[in-house]
Amino acid sequence: MDDLEYLREEINKIDREMIELFEKRAEVSRKVAEYKKKNSMDILDKSREEEVIRINLKQLKDKSIKDETKTFLKNVMEISRNIQKKELEQSYIDSEIKPKDQSSDVFKVGFQGVPASFSHEALLEYFGSNSEALNFENFRDVFEALKNGMVDYGVLPIENSSTGGIPQVYDLMREYDFHIIGEKCIEVNHNLLGVKGASIYDIKEVYSHSQAFMQSSKFLEKHREWKLTPYFNTARSAKYISEQNIKSKAAIGSKNAAKLYGLDIIEENINYNSNNYTRFIIIGKDMKHDKQCDKISILITLPHKPGTLHNVLKHFHENNLNMTKIESRPIIDKSWQYFFYIDFYGNIMEKNTVNALKGIEEESVYFKLLGNYKRDC
Repeated sequence: MDDLEYLREEINKIDREMIELFEKRAEVSRKVAEYKKKNSMDILDKSREEEVIRINLKQLKDKSIKDETKTFLKNVMEISRNIQKKELEQSYIDSEIKPKDQSSDVFKVGFQGVPASFSHEALLEYFGSNSEALNFENFRDVFEALKNGMVDYGVLPIENSSTGGIPQVYDLMREYDFHIIGEKCIEVNHNLLGVKGASIYDIKEVYSHSQAFMQSSKFLEKHREWKLTPYFNTARSAKYISEQNIKSKAAIGSKNAAKLYGLDIIEENINYNSNNYTRFIIIGKDMKHDKQCDKISILITLPHKPGTLHNVLKHFHENNLNMTKIESRPIIDKSWQYFFYIDFYGNIMEKNTVNALKGIEEESVYFKLLGNYKRDC
């Protein structure tokens, strides 16, 4: 037992020394990031990393742990790259994006994707500098983070002016008991992005979100020989192309993404609709409203019989309310029956709005007031 305790204490001592060295390495990595930014250098330098591994393996005395040492070095360098990326991303946010302040509170806000994505831009536009942005892998992760208290709010794309609604987000709004507390519209201009020195003649494969492919379909029709590979989102596609550093691979994304990830803009504004906007919703656990709120979102299901949708729609006409959107989504376990998402202008503190909501609820099998918020679109 004494021998084991001694060995454990030796490990603890070594760990303390490693932590001290790790902190020093992290600080140097930040300085490397500053240098690379000033000199427009890529974060990933494969030849440099391979040289580091080769030199250090040469110095290894115990060759029996050669593979483990190689894995250790690769992990350390990956962590260093991530530190450099964070440093560059924060530098980009601080210097390039100058959002407006909305309050003195600092909120944790979740979004899907990576910095320089349109979701990230919407977050900064809505919450201003009083926010701590947390990025997540997919839409559901944002909802789960809000459910578990990791974030105070979430920012999610709900529809695009060129390609329509985003079904996954509608379905998640039905599944989770959250509310829409605001919205933000972002102009979306897509660009063909490639690594430094790449031209349109080099391209063989393009990565992006499926929505970006649809919004750029007329441009892509001219290059049918290209392989289109759906990826998480436009910003992550740009990040991936930067890391791959292959001239034959390109991404469709924003100019901000090109700048952040060190890519060339091969073709500008390739989306076919020059008036291309994405609407983002801001979700929270509690509904918030005041006299300034002028837009309402509801979710309903109706009896499966003729005339029920007509009976709902008449309440907007009778109460002089403007319905701006209706979107249907199938009910999974009931064939040919649907949920309806409806947006309209109104305020729940006004009598005509209350009358309309009461009438719609009476017509519905299921009714949920998703939110009453100030419109931005």
